[in-house]
Amino acid sequence: MRRKTPTPPSPLPQRHGVDPVRVRLPAEGTWSTVRAHLVERLSGAGAGVVDGMFDAGRIVGADGRPVAADAPFVPGMYVWFHRDLPDEVPVPFPVQVVHRDEHIVVADKPHFLATTPRGGHVAETALARLRRELDLPELTAAHRLDRLTAGLVLFTVRPEERGAYQTLFRDRRIRKEYEAVAPYDPALALPRTVRSRIVKERGVLTAREVPGEPNAVSRVELVEHRERPGGPARYRLAPATGQTHQLRVHMSTLGVPILGDPLYPEVTAPVPVGDFRRPLQLLARSLEFTDPVTGAEHRFRSGRVLAAWASYDRWAAGGYDGPSDGQ
Repeated sequence: MRRKTPTPPSPLPQRHGVDPVRVRLPAEGTWSTVRAHLVERLSGAGAGVVDGMFDAGRIVGADGRPVAADAPFVPGMYVWFHRDLPDEVPVPFPVQVVHRDEHIVVADKPHFLATTPRGGHVAETALARLRRELDLPELTAAHRLDRLTAGLVLFTVRPEERGAYQTLFRDRRIRKEYEAVAPYDPALALPRTVRSRIVKERGVLTAREVPGEPNAVSRVELVEHRERPGGPARYRLAPATGQTHQLRVHMSTLGVPILGDPLYPEVTAPVPVGDFRRPLQLLARSLEFTDPVTGAEHRFRSGRVLAAWASYDRWAAGGYDGPSDGQ
C-alpha cells in the first residue's frame, strides 16, 4: 500500500485569526512554472494580482522563502499565501462562550456572523474571532451554522481530535434542537415529522424539494403561540439529518415560513450591507452528546431569546439592535 505523504506545516502564521491559503500543485500538468499554474488556478483574481503577490514575495514554499515567478512547476509542490482580506462590515454582536475545556469550545453565535471563513466573510467569522479572543490559533469548527442562524456551535481545540467530534454529526450521535418563530396556523396539525428529499445546487441561493428517497427529516412541534391574528408562534425543531437549509425549507413547506427568512418561500431583495435590524428567527437552542474523547455527558443550551418572540412589533419595525434585546 502506498503511504500518503504528510502535508508539511504552514510556514506562514495566521493573520487576524485566518489561516493562509495552501495550494498543492497537481501531480500532472503542462505548466512550465509555478506562476503559470497559479494564474490559471486563480483566474478569478486576475494575472495582475498573482504577479503582484510574486513581486511582493507573498507566495512562499515549505521553507518559508518566497517562490520566484519563474520557479519551475514541480508536481506535488506546496505553496502558501495570505489572501487579500475583503472589506467587511463588522457584525456588532459578541460571540459568547458557553463552555471551554482543553478539548472543545462551545460558542453561542449571533445572527449575521458566518461560522467559518468563506466568500466575502473571512475575518468577521465566529472561528476567526474566537481564535483571536481566546488565543487558540488551532481552533477548528466541528460543524457549521448558516450565517443568518444564531445559536450553539461546537469547536475543537486540538486538530488531531477534530475528526472524533465531526463523527458525532456524521453518525447522528449528537442531539440538536432548534427554536423558531413563525406564523401560527391553527389548521396545521402538530407535532409531526416532515420527510422529503432536498437538493442544493452550487451557485443557487435556495434549496428545493424534489421527488425521491427522503434525505431530510425534521420533527416540528408547536411550543406556544400569541393570541393575535397570524401569530406569531414559537416552534421546537429537531432535525434528524443535516441538509442545507433543511429547517427553513420544511417550515416553508408547512406554510409557516420562519420570520425574517430572505429565501423562503420567496427570495427577497438583498438588504443593505450592515443592516442587522431583522434577523432570521431561527436559533440552535441546544446540543447534547457523549464526548468521544473524555466520555463526559454534555448538554449545552443557548441563553438567547428570539427577538420576534420577545417583542414582535419591535422586531417587525426593525427595532432590533443586538443580543441585549433578544435575538
